[in-house]
Amino acid sequence: MAGETPRQAGVVALVGHPNVGKSTLFEALTGHRVIAANYPGTTVEIVRAAGRRLDDTFVDSPGILSFPSRTEDEQATVRVLLEGALVGVLQVGDAKNLRRTLLLTVQLGEMGVPLTLALNMADEAVDRGLHFDPGELSETLGLRVVATTAVRGEGIDLLEDALLEPDIPSVRINYEDPIETAIDELGEVLPPATVGSRSLALLFLAGDPVAEEWIRGRCDDRRVGEAVRIRSTAAEAVGTPLSSSILESRFEVVDALIGDPSTTPVGGTSVRKQRISRLTTHPLWGLPVLAVVLYGLYWFVGVFGAGTLVGWLEETLFGEYINPWLISAADRALAWDWLRDLLVGDYGLWTMGMTYALALILPIVATFFFAFGLLEDSGYLPRLAVLTNRIFKAMGLNGTAVVPMVLGLGCVTMATMTTRILASKRDRLLVILLLSLGVPCSAQLGVVMGMLGGISMVAMMIWAGVVIGVLVVVGWLAARLVPGNRSVFVTELPPMRRPPLRPVVIKTVARVEWYIREVVPLFLIGSVLLFVLDRAEVLGWLIELAEPLVVDWLRLPAEAATAFMMGFFRRDFGATGLFLIAGDGLLSSVQMVVSMTTITLFVPCVASVLMIAKERGAKTAAAVTALVFPLAIFIGGVLGRVLEFVGWGV
Repeated sequence: MAGETPRQAGVVALVGHPNVGKSTLFEALTGHRVIAANYPGTTVEIVRAAGRRLDDTFVDSPGILSFPSRTEDEQATVRVLLEGALVGVLQVGDAKNLRRTLLLTVQLGEMGVPLTLALNMADEAVDRGLHFDPGELSETLGLRVVATTAVRGEGIDLLEDALLEPDIPSVRINYEDPIETAIDELGEVLPPATVGSRSLALLFLAGDPVAEEWIRGRCDDRRVGEAVRIRSTAAEAVGTPLSSSILESRFEVVDALIGDPSTTPVGGTSVRKQRISRLTTHPLWGLPVLAVVLYGLYWFVGVFGAGTLVGWLEETLFGEYINPWLISAADRALAWDWLRDLLVGDYGLWTMGMTYALALILPIVATFFFAFGLLEDSGYLPRLAVLTNRIFKAMGLNGTAVVPMVLGLGCVTMATMTTRILASKRDRLLVILLLSLGVPCSAQLGVVMGMLGGISMVAMMIWAGVVIGVLVVVGWLAARLVPGNRSVFVTELPPMRRPPLRPVVIKTVARVEWYIREVVPLFLIGSVLLFVLDRAEVLGWLIELAEPLVVDWLRLPAEAATAFMMGFFRRDFGATGLFLIAGDGLLSSVQMVVSMTTITLFVPCVASVLMIAKERGAKTAAAVTALVFPLAIFIGGVLGRVLEFVGWGV
């Protein structure tokens, strides 16, 4: 089946359904660290890296359910296939679901490119009592099939050997006569492509937007018109949507390949996991499970991270040793007051920038990233999407929106980019609005937990209730103002599993590295900006300008105006300033809840605004900011008056 000589080195694309381990396998083949997770939506941009053993360049593409592509990340994968000049495709499939995996295999096989199939998560298939023979599948499909367990590194050597001599699958699908006629006619009209004329014609007939854009960019109006006519004629003759007819024919071939697709899981471990899985998605019992998860997150991040670790780092290590020593050294060594203040003054690069970033925020971020990694790799997040689908449905969305919303708890900027997994422009716009309005990033969330957790659990519940309530109301209103319909909810439920510690630690380290590389410089820039504004006596004027809103409307001390000014640069920067003010005893319980609620609903960080502009345009970014800022101030003032009226915290 294989050729006599290995192929030349080139670009190999990893393609597969969401949540089958593409990114984990990509890391095993290249050594390039990619954030891999046990839920769809992790890979939202194309990642390239050289092979660790092979001379190829590997491309990790976003997950795709089927052709035609529907979402922006699926469309990115189609572009890789159409424009990548590939020497091969590595399909990463789910060994537990051969029917779904082989449906994509036959579609990739129609493209006429050398294909290798990695049936990943083979250990979980065995655990479920599912058995398959890679050798028999290889003979049936006419391509190399390798069983792998990427998280353990099993099967990687065999897979690399198979990639050296890939094959073009021998399976062929016969469609209804009008479709076959249309394929032949389109072969005379459409331009040549790397995926083969038959596959390009099928993409066009099924209405794939990337294929249509690609064709229109390479054909004149006459040829495009002829192609559209051929498609219309075929659709009229078939009588049903062409994409449905094409999919039905593909399923018939797949079912003939594997026989009876039904299997019965065996083994006590799998039964227990299935029971836990049903419990997490149950409309009633899933809520207590969610409450336990949230309480665990609150304790680990809010109490341990923002309390114990921050207390030791900020008060002991930095407060008693590092900062006093540096201030004393600067007093002795530096003759210029401005340089001393720039380094160790109130807005100094070290005393504010590095102290905030390392002593206050880093332990919070690290504990959140670790806890988040456990949730990712346990398989709980997709189940959370199912559980919350009814809530998002009330806001005109569906449970898929929980992925970027939960990712926003790590980084709103990253979550904004992840909205590409949503199927419609309307859904993406609504989620971006909600992310900007009320989803705190990990650094800010940790500060909130640390500050309100020191008051009581009731304070945390008031904050969470107000923020969630505002999100639901704004989402409900926006869904009725933004044109379009709610997209259908489709998600994959990976098996529940005990999160392997090593991958979680690796992802935590990678994310902490990202924080240090991307976020710490912003704290330093913020310190310099505040230092310059302070030396130019502009900061005081801006704070005075903000004081009427802060003091009169929000009923916070004047010192809080400085923190809100910092919040213009980064919400977590402002939250940290409020945290320090609370530590000095300047905020009452009511003021703590009001300040944390307001800063949570505040404008997103500069990086998030720039990402919104990049993804949806400058007008959208400006409109979101113009809506969020006054709404946050209004809600904060109303909340304070309500709490004072009912006598809470007084």
